[in-house]
Amino acid sequence: MKLPTRHPREAAPPGVVGTARVDRRTRTLISRLEPGDIVVLDHLDMDRSTAQRLVDAEVAAVVNASPFVSGRFPNQGPAVLIDAGITLLDGVGPDAFSAVKDGRTLRVHRGEVFSGDDTVATGAVLDRERLEDELAAARGGLGTQLESFTRNSTEYLRHEEDLLLHGAGAPRLGTRIAARPVVVVVPGPDHEAELKGIRRYLREQKPVLVGVDSGADVLLAAGFKPDVVVLSSTTSAEADETRVSARALRGAKDVVVLVDRGDGRSPTDSLERLGVRPLRFETGATAEDAGLMLASLGDASLIVAVGAHANLADFLDRQRGHLASTFLTRLRVGSTLVDARALPALYAGRVRTWHIWLVLLVGLLAVAAAIAVTPVGQQWIDDLRPHINDLFHRVGGFFS
Repeated sequence: MKLPTRHPREAAPPGVVGTARVDRRTRTLISRLEPGDIVVLDHLDMDRSTAQRLVDAEVAAVVNASPFVSGRFPNQGPAVLIDAGITLLDGVGPDAFSAVKDGRTLRVHRGEVFSGDDTVATGAVLDRERLEDELAAARGGLGTQLESFTRNSTEYLRHEEDLLLHGAGAPRLGTRIAARPVVVVVPGPDHEAELKGIRRYLREQKPVLVGVDSGADVLLAAGFKPDVVVLSSTTSAEADETRVSARALRGAKDVVVLVDRGDGRSPTDSLERLGVRPLRFETGATAEDAGLMLASLGDASLIVAVGAHANLADFLDRQRGHLASTFLTRLRVGSTLVDARALPALYAGRVRTWHIWLVLLVGLLAVAAAIAVTPVGQQWIDDLRPHINDLFHRVGGFFS
């Protein structure tokens, strides 16, 4: 009798294996990602916000037609991906979009992308050592970026002078803002943590809530209803109901749609189909800056920014083309603006009734202790001691 022989199982090929998700438009691509996918995109200078969304989608690898770091400035996105253990490959070139088919199984190994046994793309692996070298070189390019920023600021101020100085052209909101605090929520890598950190402030102060783009849905997910929704021109021109939920749009008292100056198009048709009558705001500012501007023009007592730019690195990393808009808007808003990350350290909470009674009790005890050590206090204690002993005896009688 011949016994069956066991053949050794073939070892799996090395590298990262996953389903290909291919799209030049990163925003569209992210919405259809599943855990374990291999992303093929074209995103020069990956920013932190986009990288965090890829991490949240639990992708296995990111194949970039362009460099993750161009050298113009030290962008923050690649470090987020590397920290999450995601394999990075860049510089594969635009031919990858024709060679790689969406939905096919890919394998990424040592700078090569395989579909079956065929090599469909070749690039350079971006690991931590290479990233640190490229970021160090990119820091030398900040001077050039700041020179460009100076020129852009002058041009932006020329176009937006009336808005920045006098508020001309801004829509009149139905929401009352004057003398009230306003919280502006912008979609960013840390917006959920920042919003969680100010929940007590939101419950106690009941500020006006402004959701910028998908920041409106961030508020809804946290259990708060946005009063004002601000939509960027790209959001409204694409598909409002997919970027911002119909529930958020219908529930807001004011929906503001940004339109580029001189643009005669009306990107409000999809909103009107939802039963929403938006306000048109013609400006070159970003949606984030427009939200801050509307709060400032409404004479808000305080403006709290959630998920917004916090420093120069954030400005350069997230919206380099609109740095002038953000900088000049911050100057316009002035001292009323507070970052959400700083608010918990500044806000001690509302004083409640029991707080007052506790302070009074502690004060009375302190006064009693001070009097007790004086001769007059000792005389009072001696006079009251028989009465106190009698009271204790009577109380003890109830339990005997």
